[in-house]
Amino acid sequence: MDFTEQEVRQYVEQEDVRFIRLAFCDVFGTQKNIAVLPTELARAFQYGIAVDASAIAGFGGEVRSDLFLHPDPATLASLPWRGENGQVVRMFCRVAHPDGTPLETDSRAILQKAVEHAAKQGISFAFGTEMEFYLFKIDENGEPTKIPFDRAGYMDIAPRDKGENVRREICLTLSQMGIQPECSHHEEGPGQNEIDFRYSDPLTAADNAITFRAVVEAIVARNGLTADFSPKPLPDQPGNGMHINISVESRDGRDLLGPVIAGIMAHIREITAFLNPTDGSYLRLGNRKAPGYISWSSENRSQLIRIPASPGLSKRAELRSADPGINPYLAFALLIYAGLDGIERGLPLPPSADLNLFTAPEEILRGFEQLPTSRGEANALAKNSDFVRQYVPREIIAAYCGQ
Repeated sequence: MDFTEQEVRQYVEQEDVRFIRLAFCDVFGTQKNIAVLPTELARAFQYGIAVDASAIAGFGGEVRSDLFLHPDPATLASLPWRGENGQVVRMFCRVAHPDGTPLETDSRAILQKAVEHAAKQGISFAFGTEMEFYLFKIDENGEPTKIPFDRAGYMDIAPRDKGENVRREICLTLSQMGIQPECSHHEEGPGQNEIDFRYSDPLTAADNAITFRAVVEAIVARNGLTADFSPKPLPDQPGNGMHINISVESRDGRDLLGPVIAGIMAHIREITAFLNPTDGSYLRLGNRKAPGYISWSSENRSQLIRIPASPGLSKRAELRSADPGINPYLAFALLIYAGLDGIERGLPLPPSADLNLFTAPEEILRGFEQLPTSRGEANALAKNSDFVRQYVPREIIAAYCGQ
């Protein structure tokens, strides 16, 4: 909604706001927050709110543990499910050292820097996400199970699709927060669901992805269920993907999508550790519409990157390898830098792979480079990558890949 600081102050005063959540993410994209009373809002804007960051992944140890949260007023959003006794609102924050210098491992700041780097070259990116998750039942003790909420299939309807009302509540809650989902439906797996978002600027898209996960978990819990975003919740069923739609515009009107795709393909192996950060990620890749090879094509869903059939100005590239376990700030930043590298070097697109790579014979597949097949392989590629080291702080590389 792009509030200003003054507008936030007025909103808090006029709308009976009782608590303000100052939100940020660790290096893995796990949302954290601290709640303050409205009386602390002026101090938060002027000085920041101090937090002990010694136990937050990637934020340093006990030696330099004092950090400050500085709220971004443009990200103000109400949390509709927390409004029984006055409103609760949330703002995302930048994280800084006591002297005001940015925290090197603040991934939201890393994405902001990537956006600014592109803007200096007259280039802007937009991202839209398609995120999948499973709905599972809970047991008599309130603990999660692996029993799917329903046995419906792809785009089934009620009564087979029991998640319809839950998805509707999620979408309406997001809409109340100023986030507009594009569509939602049942996915292929039993109890599996998908909600898609229209494209927006990279920072907003990443904020929305973080917010989306929090909203899903809150609404699903209120319905007596549990949500599972892991890449392979059930070994014999489709995994959860997070398809990332990427579009690019140039100030001089050039069509840059081709070199952006080429740049991403050139660097995909070395950034896979950040797009697929868990062991389960590599159980998903290479089957059931999750790519295993570095390829592209129009419309073809067996590819790493496909160009969907879209009219007018909606031309975009859809990256299909990532899963919902990513830190979207870090992932989007790396995709921007990879795309910019493709533009700067004038990388040509390789020939399109207009075939089904899931059924292609081995002699055909040998002509394509593979994505990493294990987390260990992905981590080794990232640790040894000059490209990754150029844009990702060593503390984050160590957190993902080990020392």
